[in-house]
Amino acid sequence: VQLVESGGGLVQPGGSLRLSCAASGFTFSMYDMRWYRQAPGKQREWVARINSAGGSTYYADSVKGRFTISRENANNMVYLQMNSLKPGDTAVYYCNAWRVNTNYWGQGTQVTVSS
Repeated sequence: VQLVESGGGLVQPGGSLRLSCAASGFTFSMYDMRWYRQAPGKQREWVARINSAGGSTYYADSVKGRFTISRENANNMVYLQMNSLKPGDTAVYYCNAWRVNTNYWGQGTQVTVSS
C-alpha cells in the first residue's frame, strides 16, 4: 500500500497550490479519502474529506470556501486545490485513505505560506 503526496512548496499569501496524492496497493474506489495537516507544535487536524464515489465532500471550517477536494477513481488519485492561502495554512499535508478498520497514510508534503 502506498499513498504518495506531491505538489507542496513555498507560496505567498493569497496564492494557490494543488496537492496530489497517488494511491496504489489497495482498491482505491472503496475508500473515503481525506486530507489532514500538521503545523509545527500542533496536533494533526482534519482538513477535507471526499466519499468513495466522489459525490460528497466535507471541509473543516478553517478552509471552507478556499480549498476543494476531488478524486479520480480511474487513476487512483485524490487532489486538494488550495486557494487564497494564508500563513496559518503552513503545515505538512497528509493524504489518508479510510474504511472501517483500515487506515492508510502518506508521508506528507510541506506547504509553506510566507512572503
